[in-house]
Amino acid sequence: MALKLIFAGTPDFAAVHLQALIDSEHEVVAVYTQPDRPAKRGKKLTPSAVKAVALAHDLPVYQPLNFKDPADVEQLAAHQADVMIVVAYGLLLPASVLNTPRHGCLNVHASLLPRWRGAAPIQRSLEAGDSCTGITIMQMDEGLDTGDMLHKLTTVISQTDTGGSLHDRLAELGPPALLDTLSALENGTLQPEQQDDSQACYARKLSKNEAQLDWQQPSSELALKVRAFNPVPMAYSLLGNERIRILAAEAVHKPHTLLPGTIVRSASDGVDVACGQGLLRLTHIQLPGKKAMTIADVLNGQPQLLQPNYVFSSVTES
Repeated sequence: MALKLIFAGTPDFAAVHLQALIDSEHEVVAVYTQPDRPAKRGKKLTPSAVKAVALAHDLPVYQPLNFKDPADVEQLAAHQADVMIVVAYGLLLPASVLNTPRHGCLNVHASLLPRWRGAAPIQRSLEAGDSCTGITIMQMDEGLDTGDMLHKLTTVISQTDTGGSLHDRLAELGPPALLDTLSALENGTLQPEQQDDSQACYARKLSKNEAQLDWQQPSSELALKVRAFNPVPMAYSLLGNERIRILAAEAVHKPHTLLPGTIVRSASDGVDVACGQGLLRLTHIQLPGKKAMTIADVLNGQPQLLQPNYVFSSVTES
């Protein structure tokens, strides 16, 4: 039996799930997403990825700032949905919304709960050096990602994964897991599992400031951060007045006595930079106004830029 669904989500990750629901036997009767935001250099108001998918399929779209206005809750209730699917919506939903659909609200979360609760579970799992992550389908309650777990899928985090590649893989795992959960809901075979709060970590929202590398940290930690923050917000460092984005790097466990941030070695296979412990070998970077390049290409075009004894700044921007 097809379920009548409301969908709430905002970015690309959510849009993939909306499309899967549209293609399924279920009926999406309304779509909720964040208000249009200024984007890119022109600061033109731009619809979310979810809104674009909804409009392409002639689905009604609602964009409340929050649900403090009772009229917004009444409007949601008027759809008489069986369940509301929430994927990276960006709003904490009040009880008045959570309790409105017949089966409440289900959330697709990009981590193996309770490991990473919060806004940036994909990047934080990589930054922490986790060996695996996954998708959790959860029955929402009033807490931040604290509801009972209904379905989980696991994926191994490889040594070459970035925030981008892990995002894309989880976006593939999520829709089938969601559809399986909806089938179990229809069949009455769901087996909710309570979360162990003692195992929870907070995946705080990403900021541009934290993407500046602190060379006093160990190279192993910086290598993880470079992978986690690719492609957003992208790790970077300052060399003089040049802001250099760092797309790929690897830790080199070699002792030194140099000031952290000092370029130790510059060669076609990478530029080694002194860290609090060990060296970080930069292999792919992006110079201001240029496209991303390998270190070999950078040195071929601007060999004077990354010379030994030059020092990257370790001062965090305010």
